[in-house]
Amino acid sequence: MSAYTQLPKLVRVPPERLRSILLSQPTEEKLAVIDVRDSDHIGGHIKSSRHVPSGTLNYTAPELVRTLQGAEKVVFHCALSQERGPSAAIKYIRERERLMGPESVAKEALWIDDGEPAERDGKGAVLRQQVYVLDGGFVRWQQEYGTDERLTENYNKQLWEQGF
Repeated sequence: MSAYTQLPKLVRVPPERLRSILLSQPTEEKLAVIDVRDSDHIGGHIKSSRHVPSGTLNYTAPELVRTLQGAEKVVFHCALSQERGPSAAIKYIRERERLMGPESVAKEALWIDDGEPAERDGKGAVLRQQVYVLDGGFVRWQQEYGTDERLTENYNKQLWEQGF
């Protein structure tokens, strides 16, 4: 058996799916969006997202797990969701498993939204939280929904047109 533990399987969610849940049930109990961009956290952000710079995750992950224990779905993203977003999702999954047990994260986290409430423990924590990475990150998000004020806050169209 290898000394390395298996990396969690990350599921990417397309912006269209994230959009639909944000417009239908934008409660933190259902969904938390974590923006891990660092100094590039300019030009707008997904409405109701939390800014948790990737450089802080080594020491903020335990608190993030505690804060988000009741969320059914957690979506991480950075600018392109190629490095920082997936890395943050893996750190979060590992920390959640360390604090809450290996079964606290859904292993096959297909985007399930059947309207049924998630199974919770006696303290309100979701038993098998679904963790995702936003496909294409904020760059793709702003291309599709940057000007939609229901979905994006503080959008600076000029910044993105200049090739940010």
